[in-house]
Amino acid sequence: MKKFLLVGLALAICFLAALPAAADTVNWTQWSQTFTTSSSAGSASGTSGSIGVTYSGELETLMFNYPSWGPPGTFDGGTVSNAPPSAGGIIQLFGGASAAPIVNTITFSQAVTNPVMAIWSLGQGGIESKFVFGPSEPFAIEAGGPSNEYSGSAIYSCDGGFTICGVEGNGTIQFNGTFTSISWTNPVFENWYGFTVGTFEPTTRSEVPEPSSIALLASGLGSLGLIRRKR
Repeated sequence: MKKFLLVGLALAICFLAALPAAADTVNWTQWSQTFTTSSSAGSASGTSGSIGVTYSGELETLMFNYPSWGPPGTFDGGTVSNAPPSAGGIIQLFGGASAAPIVNTITFSQAVTNPVMAIWSLGQGGIESKFVFGPSEPFAIEAGGPSNEYSGSAIYSCDGGFTICGVEGNGTIQFNGTFTSISWTNPVFENWYGFTVGTFEPTTRSEVPEPSSIALLASGLGSLGLIRRKR
């Protein structure tokens, strides 16, 4: 009987090890109302919890209290448990401003693990707009769907896996790895789409079971072993 219990506990440990981490709260950037606008060299700064965030690149304007970042299920899902707050601000982009697409860059004041980006109203009917990242910025789509403002659909991966596309697309992506900066281009013009970014605190995330769960099971496994030896 004890042998079966030991096997069962071992299987339970393996099962927990395969489970992904639960969704965590994102510290979405609260952008400052002091910023500069430019079709090629705008800038903005803000904070994501205790982490400073700066942006440089195309910045048509920085809007507050619009959009609604809803409905919630469009922007929260997977590892992300909360949509951006409307009051936090959204960086407005048109994209496609020149023959050579402008490089847009987010910089963090310290290294962050698995940061996230919420994208709103990417593209429109007949226009597929894009965020083009590079191989050093792998990502996964965590959520997507219609927006409260224009309906639409989910953003999607395209062009070999390093690009996010949308035809009135909305959703949230998570970058996989540790970053001090993230860069991309928006080569397709459309009036308009936008984004914001966020981080998790503490700035470490992993797809492993909680240590307390493993410790508890390991403790039980060890206790059964001791009981068996005593008998």
